[in-house]
Amino acid sequence: MVDMSRARTPPAILMALTAATLTASLGISITSVLLPTLARSFSATVSDVQWVVLAYLITVTVTIVSAGRLGDLFGNRRVLTAGLVVFITASVLNAVAPSLSLLIAGRALQGLGGAILIALPMSVARNLVPTERLGTAMGLLGTTSAVGTALGPSLGGLLLAWGDWRLAFWLLSGFACLTLLMSVFSIPRAFERKGTSFRELDLPGTFLLVFALSAYALAASGGAAGVPVSPGVLFTVALVTIVLFVIVEARVASPLVPMSMLFDRTAGLGFFMNVAVGTIMMSTLVVGSFFLAFSLGLNETFIGLVLAVGPATAALSGFPAGRLTDRLGAGRVMVFGLLQTMLGLLCLALLPRCFGVGGYVVALIVLTPGFQMFLAANNTTVMADAALEQRGRLSGLLGLSRNLGLMTGTSVMSTLFITILGTDDATRAPADDVAHAFSTTFLVAAGLALATLGLAIFSRDGRNRKRPAQRREVIENEE
Repeated sequence: MVDMSRARTPPAILMALTAATLTASLGISITSVLLPTLARSFSATVSDVQWVVLAYLITVTVTIVSAGRLGDLFGNRRVLTAGLVVFITASVLNAVAPSLSLLIAGRALQGLGGAILIALPMSVARNLVPTERLGTAMGLLGTTSAVGTALGPSLGGLLLAWGDWRLAFWLLSGFACLTLLMSVFSIPRAFERKGTSFRELDLPGTFLLVFALSAYALAASGGAAGVPVSPGVLFTVALVTIVLFVIVEARVASPLVPMSMLFDRTAGLGFFMNVAVGTIMMSTLVVGSFFLAFSLGLNETFIGLVLAVGPATAALSGFPAGRLTDRLGAGRVMVFGLLQTMLGLLCLALLPRCFGVGGYVVALIVLTPGFQMFLAANNTTVMADAALEQRGRLSGLLGLSRNLGLMTGTSVMSTLFITILGTDDATRAPADDVAHAFSTTFLVAAGLALATLGLAIFSRDGRNRKRPAQRREVIENEE
């Protein structure tokens, strides 16, 4: 394998990587607006059709690390191509699905392809983008993900106005076909790994991690409809399985997740901080909607418009955050991003209670660029010094940690909000009580951001002390 990161990156490669990221994010967001139509089409309950979204998200979460590892073993270009083929096949199956159960199965298969499309673009970017422009590439990928998240619901609604829900999956298959052509013709074969055997795959570790993450994902979603096991039992199963996973990974010759990687100050803390920030990010959607509906009295249309301010701001601020990372350094931008995140959370806790919807919008505009600065800087930090044979795995772990944060935010922050509110029926709670619970929840979130800032400073200090010999070793491994 050859590291090409010192050469100038052709724009076609960046276009292919952003198209892959956009395809995966559209796969998540475009279906959210289809659920009522699916419920009518298949005469199903809301709980049943929610699996159309959950099947994709859970499959992405449980397979994303393995997807990154496959990229390391068999070549990022080859695996990315395979992921696009899987995504296209699943999209076509979804478009012609005659029943809800087959649609859900197709979405699970589509999530397998989506995991590859999320995991590998960062690894490919690290291989092909010059180090001094890596932050810009990470910011561009972050911007594209935000655009897909913001564009999906409105695009799905437009397709429903033109035809039926199947058009959304035909669109996904067509877009993935275009991405496949761009990837095949733009991404070079130069860094493909040769002579790798399936024996290098850590099958026991992969099985245990998939099982643990599946249990955690179901527990974080409240057990999900149709799962006859309580969230508490699922959390316990996930914890026990993770312990077994750690024991197995410490013993196998070629582990899926080397324990040394998790205990590394830069990578390990980067993953942990990603979980924390993902938790905070999700709270703005989960808890924010309760406040907007039951304290400010907005209807569903206005709630959607207000919440769309976040993804829209992310789409505008992701690329500048990456440029800033290249100019000022990832460590500084990470600290600045977390400081702005704290400020935005304090604004979110206080301004909406004083100024209503206007205060909420201003708080989101302050908060969201902080998220983007952190994500661009953290991804750059973790990937910058990564050895060539570990970049896919690290990219997958970054994606996994972010997804774990989003799931944790859905479960933990909503539970915190309900606990402070004193009832799980927000529809009957007084508006002042809802506002108080909302403000307190985001003050706690600001405290979590402060703790994350402390970890960022600690991690930055560790990077500053890294010996030049260690950096030379990374370069030698690449060459």
